[in-house]
Amino acid sequence: MQPTSLDDPVAIFAGRSNPDLARKISVAHGKDLGEIVLRDFSDGEIYVRFDESIRGKDVFLVQSTQPQRPADQNGGHPCADNWMELLLMVDAAKRASASRITAVIPYFGYARQERKDQPRVSIAAKLMADMLTSAGVDRVLTMDLHAPQIQGFFDVPVDHLYASVVLNDYFRKMDRSNLVVVAPDAGSLGRSRGYAKRIGADLALIDKRRPRQNEAEVMNIVGDVAGRNVILIDDIVDTAGTLTTGANALREAGAQDITAACTHALLSDPAYERIERSALDRLVVTDTIPLRRTADKIEVVSVAGLFSDAIRRIYTDDSISTLFVD
Repeated sequence: MQPTSLDDPVAIFAGRSNPDLARKISVAHGKDLGEIVLRDFSDGEIYVRFDESIRGKDVFLVQSTQPQRPADQNGGHPCADNWMELLLMVDAAKRASASRITAVIPYFGYARQERKDQPRVSIAAKLMADMLTSAGVDRVLTMDLHAPQIQGFFDVPVDHLYASVVLNDYFRKMDRSNLVVVAPDAGSLGRSRGYAKRIGADLALIDKRRPRQNEAEVMNIVGDVAGRNVILIDDIVDTAGTLTTGANALREAGAQDITAACTHALLSDPAYERIERSALDRLVVTDTIPLRRTADKIEVVSVAGLFSDAIRRIYTDDSISTLFVD
């Protein structure tokens, strides 16, 4: 790859939360990642320094905010440190006279705390938005927010990409003659309906209740799945309880091949064990979050090309919405 030219207005930098995706984005963009120093003091305090001039540059900072960094990135730090590292990168870029600073957040952590649904709780997603704006970010580029209304928490432009553009390409390669898309709960119905429409499949719904956090209980399956090949769609898989409980219920209802798909594969313990023991034949995920380990049932598709296209359209002032057409 050729070195970045001095008159190139774009500079892409990677935080430590998802360096592989950042590298793929930069390769798809046709340039090297920018030079940045990121390290921890002995007490865990984070140090950030740009190792090249970014004065007048259009700066893109790639940082997911999942609970831990990859194992080879200082042993794995909590989600708060991923957020803090991003905030310090934004602050350093502002003080280095960057022309515009875009936070590229493939996975937006704390998005599940986006409303006050109980007394005396924090609206954490709003707090994250406020901190980014206060740090000096000019724009945010993210993917599949758990709650799309989080875009309204920002006073700067937010470009919201959809992994369906990439996942639908995967699904179109499957035999769709006997296919049904299943929403794992009522909250996922709109998303699942969109997938079903685009790939020409039928739609079904799992009616469930959640007795407590990270636990799910199937109550009923609405729709015909007997003898059908099934795709279960969700945005986030954390402990995989909802997904595997749903897959097992679908198998009991007569479903044949069962594929699950999600954008953000958090896969907290005991997710890997649940997936391996479940009726799932495969789980298709994107690389917005690096997997903690490989698994036979898990396949990864990359969203790097989509983010690279969005970055190009941002700095050339072209439409982002054209990327949503799949």
